[in-house]
Amino acid sequence: MEVKMKSPSESQTEQTYLMRPCYLNGYGNLFGGQLMSWIDEIASIVAMRHSESDITTAAIDNLNFKQGATVDDVIVLRGKITYVGKTSMEVRVDTYVENRKGIRKVINRAYLVMVAVDEHHHPVKVPGLLLQTEAEKAEWEGGEKRYLLRKQRRMEGF
Repeated sequence: MEVKMKSPSESQTEQTYLMRPCYLNGYGNLFGGQLMSWIDEIASIVAMRHSESDITTAAIDNLNFKQGATVDDVIVLRGKITYVGKTSMEVRVDTYVENRKGIRKVINRAYLVMVAVDEHHHPVKVPGLLLQTEAEKAEWEGGEKRYLLRKQRRMEGF
């Protein structure tokens, strides 16, 4: 069975949240664990849409907190596929604070590795990635480098 190619835009996902007190840490900022949960959820949806199968999180490769968020901020998470292997997908999730005029400022960027699985939790092939823009091609090249670094770390026992 041949697996078709898909563009990153076919699985791109965006989710918006209104910051509430229950999402805050003791310092009055967005609790990092809450954000990590949202990031994993968005990445999962992106990967399910791309692979058309169940998925599991294999790694959170990179997670950079750039700025906090507080009560009544609007938080926007946007996820997209950046790189695919045979059974795995790299998903980039950007998190923004959006002001009342709709202007967004990046507060977090994460790269996650998701694996497509069947009903027995065995890895299955995923569609290839149809790269249409220079930005998508640049993300792919970065994904290749991150893949090789992850592979090297595994060999070194990390």
